[in-house]
Amino acid sequence: MVDAMQQMTAFGQAAAKVLDIGPYRIAERFDVALASLATRRGRDVDVAKAAKAANVPLPNPSTAIARQPFSGFWLATDMWMIEASLDEYEDIAAHLKNFFGSAASITEQTDAWVRFDVSRGNVTTLFERLSNLDLSALPEGYCSRTVIEHLGCYLIKRATAEVTLYGPRSSAQSLLHALEVAANSVK
Repeated sequence: MVDAMQQMTAFGQAAAKVLDIGPYRIAERFDVALASLATRRGRDVDVAKAAKAANVPLPNPSTAIARQPFSGFWLATDMWMIEASLDEYEDIAAHLKNFFGSAASITEQTDAWVRFDVSRGNVTTLFERLSNLDLSALPEGYCSRTVIEHLGCYLIKRATAEVTLYGPRSSAQSLLHALEVAANSVK
């Protein structure tokens, strides 16, 4: 008899990696469902109405909005990434399609990305070694695509001492290594 499928991290483990290095905490998150949402040409009014009905935030450029049950961050003009609890919205794309119908293109992204939440300590100092973004000059809720160790990533400044980093799941080990090296160099 086959056991029920068990969710695995980007590292093939049943439990998330959590590293405490000096004052920093680097925590893998694999409990978040992701879907990209892109407005179809000429359907922006329909998308705005559907987003309101579904309680889905569509943040302005370079921003992220964290709330329940859905959070979102801006990717490009008329394009966002929507986040939700994986336990509640395992099939987030199908759930969103029920609201947006043909007004938006929605694509499942959960298994395409690895998420690390970096907290505690001076994350500004840490990310000075990793990214060209000046976190000290950026407001809470800022979001941008950036490059870390030759990997295209999304960085969200959640709070003064908390950053969310999304990188390609296939490069999870490389991204974690970059975070570890930087944390060890400034601890």
